[in-house]
Amino acid sequence: MIRYFLKLAYRGTAYHGWQVQDNAHTVQAELNQKISILLGEDINVVGCGRTDTGVHAREFYAHFDNAFPIPFKPDDFVFKLNRFLPNDIAIYDVRKVPGDLHARFSAVSRTYRYYISQIKDPFLRDLSIEYTGVLNLEAMQEAASYLKNYTDFTSFSKLHTQTATNNCKIKEAFWVKEDSQLIFTITADRFLRNMVRAIVGTLLEIGKGKIPVSVMKQIIESRDRSKAGFSVPAQGLFLEKIVYSQDPLIYKV
Repeated sequence: MIRYFLKLAYRGTAYHGWQVQDNAHTVQAELNQKISILLGEDINVVGCGRTDTGVHAREFYAHFDNAFPIPFKPDDFVFKLNRFLPNDIAIYDVRKVPGDLHARFSAVSRTYRYYISQIKDPFLRDLSIEYTGVLNLEAMQEAASYLKNYTDFTSFSKLHTQTATNNCKIKEAFWVKEDSQLIFTITADRFLRNMVRAIVGTLLEIGKGKIPVSVMKQIIESRDRSKAGFSVPAQGLFLEKIVYSQDPLIYKV
C-alpha cells in the first residue's frame, strides 16, 4: 500500500465535525466520497484530529492508503480534488510519505485558537463569538498561565468519553488583543473533547469577575467538570497548526 498525506483547511459551519457519522454531514465523509470518485477506489481518509460540530481548521492533515500510485501529478490531483469538493473545504498539497507516518499518531503538538469579537461585526459572525462587555484581560492571562503547571484536565473534558487518559501536556496558553478581537492560543500534545471550549468559558467567567483568578487552580485540581465554567460556542474555535515528528511536506509524490 502507498500512503499519501493531504494538507487541507475547512470552514466547519456546515459540518457535524470531522468524523464520519450516520445521517450527518461531515468533512471526513465528504473527502472519502470525492477522493474515491477521483481515484476509482474505495478510499478512507484518516485525520489528524476530530474537530467537533461547527469547529474550523485553518491547517489540517489527513492520510489515505492506496494500492496503486495516484494517476495524476500532485498539482493536478490537488486541482481536480478541489473542483470536486465544496467551497468550504480546500486542499493545499498532497505528498507520498513513508507508511509509518500517521496523520493522527505521528503529530507531536496541536495548536488551537479561539476568537472573540468585542464589537458587532457581521463579517465575523460565523468565525468568532461576540462579547462587548468589559473583561479583565490581565486576570484571564494569569489564570491561563496556570494550565502549564498541570497534566490532568478532567475538569475541562466532556463527560462519558472513552479516552484512556485525561492527561495532556500544555506547552503554551495565552491571550492577545488584536484590534477589536481577543484571541486565545493554546498548544498541547493532545486535547480532550470539548477541552478548549471549556477552558475558554472558564477564563471568560474569570474575566467577567464571576470567578476569582485563584479558583482556577482549585477547578483544575478538583477533576470535576461541574466546577469549571460553561463551554463557549463552536464557531470561534480554529485548529491552527499541527506539528509532526517528521515534516510530511518534505516528501514528494
